[in-house]
Amino acid sequence: MYKAFLIKYAEIGLKGKNRHIFENALKDQIRFNLNKLGNFEVSREQGRVFVECPDDFDYDETVAALQRVFGITGISPVIVINSTDWEDIKQEVGDYVEKFYGRKPFTFKVEAKRGNKQYPIQSPEICSKMGAYLLDRFPELSVDVHTPQEYITVEVRNKAYVYSNTLKGPGGMPVGTGGKAMLLLSGGIDSPVAGYMISKRGVTIEATYFHAPPYTSERAKQKVVDLAKIISAYTGPIKLHVVNFTDIQLYIYEKCPHEELTIIMRRYMMKIAESIANRSKCLGLITGESIGQVASQTMQSLAATNAVCTMPVYRPLIGMDKQEIIDISERIGTFETSVLPFEDCCTIFVAKHPVTRPILSVIEKNELNLSEKIDELVKTALETREVITVK
Repeated sequence: MYKAFLIKYAEIGLKGKNRHIFENALKDQIRFNLNKLGNFEVSREQGRVFVECPDDFDYDETVAALQRVFGITGISPVIVINSTDWEDIKQEVGDYVEKFYGRKPFTFKVEAKRGNKQYPIQSPEICSKMGAYLLDRFPELSVDVHTPQEYITVEVRNKAYVYSNTLKGPGGMPVGTGGKAMLLLSGGIDSPVAGYMISKRGVTIEATYFHAPPYTSERAKQKVVDLAKIISAYTGPIKLHVVNFTDIQLYIYEKCPHEELTIIMRRYMMKIAESIANRSKCLGLITGESIGQVASQTMQSLAATNAVCTMPVYRPLIGMDKQEIIDISERIGTFETSVLPFEDCCTIFVAKHPVTRPILSVIEKNELNLSEKIDELVKTALETREVITVK
């Protein structure tokens, strides 16, 4: 039925002389997402990207894959008319209406876009002439220019295109146009959503996961790999750094006040993630924190955690409540995996009454108890980390 899709974007159109960079990134991401589904041809022309389909392709899977490409705002399945002769266009548009709507009555409005400025018929004239033709061929139809039931859109470029349906895309910017950042990824609900949201702004992401065997299981690790795989459908391949955190966690537990365990552990997680991020040429860290959600996410706790980093820390969920985060998690497909009941290193060695208003100077003083071994433990954790490419 349909053999092509017309891809619409929004923000990219505001990029001036750099626009081609973003358009090419969008094309690359579309090709990546469609790669497993067939030999699609992707091209760009005057503010549009076109996807030409192979003989055999799955329509639903193709649309779903396109709806995971950041930068796309609209996906219009189109009929391509390999002629710009007006009589040919009229006939094809009429055939399109007959094929897709039959003889049922409905109100319509013709919209025209004249990408080919040399085309002899102006856009308003295309609308009026095509409307008249359709009314003559389908007497059961009527025109409503204010609230039509259907828009019949005709775009005339080097070819002509007709469509009447535009499916919503995810919006945002193409991945790869916004730099690279390191996501602190756990098995919970929040951090996968944070990664999705930053990536939606065009940022390529890597991820760091803190594993604590034997206190956390291989199933917990696999859960995080699975979450990274779900996110990679939007972001492209993700390099996942799995850091063995057990010895550091036990040492902190032995040497530091237990009510400060969570804050101090978070500070060392941030330090390690920042070290890996620097080696990977990332420009920032990403966390799934939101103010007040747990003891380690009060304003005071976040300030104490931030104090160990020189790199910017991006927290896209910071003003959201839990339900808002869950809604996004369900929409992007990570929720069901996130709620699988496998322990996480953030949920073990947790104090019964963790400090919620930590004083940075006190935290730093208590961290001096770690000075004998902590640098060596951090070095070992960095050197022995496992790197998995997830896609």
